[in-house]
Amino acid sequence: MSGSVSMAQPLILRRQIELKINKKENKMEQGKINVQTENIFPIIKKFLYSDHEIFLRELISNAVDATQKLKTLTTTGKYSGELGDLTIQVKSDPKKKTITVSDRGVGMTEDEVKNYINEIAFSSAEEFVKKFKTKSEAEQNALIGHFGLGFYSSFMVADKVEIFTKTYKKGGKTKAVHWECDGSPNYTMEETDKEDRGTTIVVHLDKESKDFAEEHKVLELLKKYSKFLPVPIQFGMEKVTEEIEGEKDKDGKPKTKEVEKPRIINNTDPLWKKQPSECKDEDYKNFYRELYPYSFEEPMFQIHLNVDYPFNLTGILYFPKIKKNIEVQKNKIQLYSNQVFVTDSVEGIVPEFLTLLHGVIDSPDIPLNVSRSYLQSDAAVKKISNYITRKVADKLEENFKKDRESFEKKWDDIKVFIEYGMITEPKFQERAEKFVLLKNTEGKYFTFEEYKTKVKENQKDKNKNIVYLYANDLESQYSYIEAAKERGYDVLNMDGILDNHFINAVEQKLDGVTFKRVDADTVEKLIEKEEKAPAKLDDKQKESLKPVFERNIDKNKFSVMFEDLSEKDMPAVITQNEFMRRMKDMQQMGGNAFMGDMPEQYNMVVNANHPIINNILEEKEEKNQDEMVKQVYDLALLSQNLLKGQALNDFIRRSVDIIK
Repeated sequence: MSGSVSMAQPLILRRQIELKINKKENKMEQGKINVQTENIFPIIKKFLYSDHEIFLRELISNAVDATQKLKTLTTTGKYSGELGDLTIQVKSDPKKKTITVSDRGVGMTEDEVKNYINEIAFSSAEEFVKKFKTKSEAEQNALIGHFGLGFYSSFMVADKVEIFTKTYKKGGKTKAVHWECDGSPNYTMEETDKEDRGTTIVVHLDKESKDFAEEHKVLELLKKYSKFLPVPIQFGMEKVTEEIEGEKDKDGKPKTKEVEKPRIINNTDPLWKKQPSECKDEDYKNFYRELYPYSFEEPMFQIHLNVDYPFNLTGILYFPKIKKNIEVQKNKIQLYSNQVFVTDSVEGIVPEFLTLLHGVIDSPDIPLNVSRSYLQSDAAVKKISNYITRKVADKLEENFKKDRESFEKKWDDIKVFIEYGMITEPKFQERAEKFVLLKNTEGKYFTFEEYKTKVKENQKDKNKNIVYLYANDLESQYSYIEAAKERGYDVLNMDGILDNHFINAVEQKLDGVTFKRVDADTVEKLIEKEEKAPAKLDDKQKESLKPVFERNIDKNKFSVMFEDLSEKDMPAVITQNEFMRRMKDMQQMGGNAFMGDMPEQYNMVVNANHPIINNILEEKEEKNQDEMVKQVYDLALLSQNLLKGQALNDFIRRSVDIIK
């Protein structure tokens, strides 16, 4: 850590600091910072309680800042000394309950420690506390990051913190300094014998936080927060297997040996920091495996983000194959700020549908240590979000135009993502209308315009509306699909998990177009024409048959109605009102119990022109009528996969009796 650490923020209110200094023979300085606000440290311990592990990220980020500053001083000619090994060292000691972070960066002089540790940080801390006490919990979280609390976040987990630091500067007051504080406004500072430049922070963990000193926990936090920091970070040693050059075993395979090497946590040059022109497909695949080592599927394609105006943004976003469960796909984007991990929960930061993507977004314009609610309202974050949405649409449109055949092959895997975007993001919907596809039951793909051209003549009803017929289960709705095809109609395959919502969304955009599921009504009613089929039964005969059917069906679930259909159609079909079914399906998906818990309601449509129906009418024996109606009813249920349990067993027995 150094004078350039992130906690050195501009002061909002400067206050008086009175130092009561007693100099002893060993030149130890004892001081007390008489802050006006009491109990700063208890609040510091609490304010990031849900993320108390953040202290390690802050300390390492400060070490990286100090190291990077020394590199800059060297590049600009302001430091001509030897840089040497700049690896940041992290050590833990479970017995002593300590974590130590050491860098070889710029270090600090005694005056800089007084300025950056004793004054600026505490002043910022006090101002933070004043504002903190008057805010709600959400507002408290939003204040994080606006004050110089990077270093002092270590007091969330510590009962004592030590600093050993030596500046890179020569001459004057440049001796090494040891600073110590026990979590109260009291501190001690003295000269020390540290020879090498840089800063070492020793965190003495309190009882509640002692687990942070365990090796597995430190390793977990380092991999989470520091995996891609630009300065090497070492945490102990590890054993690795290496090939022995020039030596082979009896099978001709290279001999290996086990060697101990420094355990370097991070990749200092991640792929997203490179120019897209420098990266090959294999590089992107390898980086995806680095991000998601437990994922066994490769992504379909990716977008490499690289922009420096009007904001800085780099990153790589991958398009995974979307499974049936959307929730499983979320929280896979990792958000970074200057290669420092911020969060992997980006809902509300990027549009909802983009959370289905995988990969990395990195921008120094994204503030650290702030709540998600703050990020959601941040102007820079909004600009970045809009930019990413536009780039995603650009990439999809480019792929569609460049290689439509390949795009169609990938359609089933990216369909959910595109539909999700069109449902939830109006700006994306406008762009996606150019490349979103409709797939019919024969496996052919069409854009909106192409499909409208295909069906507009044949599937126009008497009100001049174009009707798009669709099925969501090709097997159970097979008979309905075939009935539609016999009329020369085309049927779309809409079996996706979002298709109910998607249909509602696009229906509002497509002028003069309506969607109807093939089992929502009889074919004649789905697309009503001017001409009607002749009726073989008059209204009086239909009324006399109605109670015959009603006494043999479940009247709580089914309503009987008669239609004059073709003789070739089934004697009866089961249909379900399109509007009511859609409402019920959507409310079930949304968790709304009002309609979602309502019992299913169906229509039993009796084909008044079918010979069997005429036979039932002419049958004088009630028992025989009932047997015939039950058989017709069960056949209709069977076609909708609604015949189950005892009813199915009775149908089978009855069918066997008929063919004996």
